[in-house]
Amino acid sequence: MNRAALVVGSIRALSGVSFLVAPQRAQLIWSDRPADDPTARILLRSMGYRDLLVGGGLIAAAVRDNDSVLGWFLASAGADLSDLVGGLAVKDELSKKDHVMAMGGAVVGITIGLAGAVTSWRAARR
Repeated sequence: MNRAALVVGSIRALSGVSFLVAPQRAQLIWSDRPADDPTARILLRSMGYRDLLVGGGLIAAAVRDNDSVLGWFLASAGADLSDLVGGLAVKDELSKKDHVMAMGGAVVGITIGLAGAVTSWRAARR
C-alpha cells in the first residue's frame, strides 16, 4: 500500500467533505470573509466535489498500490495549481490571511502533489 498517497488522499477527501457539508464554516478556516453569497457557496461546494474526487482517487490507487497513484498525485498538484492561478488574479483584493492561506496552501499542495508524483514515478521505475 502506498501510505503517502493514502494520507494525502485522506486529507484531500476530508477537506472536500468539509466544503460539501459545511461550506460556510470551511470558508472561515481559509478566509476572513464569510461565504454569505450563494455564488461563493456554489464555488465552495464545487471545490469540495473536486477535492473529494481527487482524494478518493488517491485513496483508491493507494489501496490497490498501482501505477495510477502517479496520475492522481499530478491531478492533486494540478488542482492546487489552478487555485494558485485563480488566487494570483485577485491577489490585490485579498486580506493578509486570505493571501497567506490561499497562496500558501496552493503552493504547499502543489509541492506535495509533485513530490508524491516524483516518488511514485521513481518507485515504478524500480
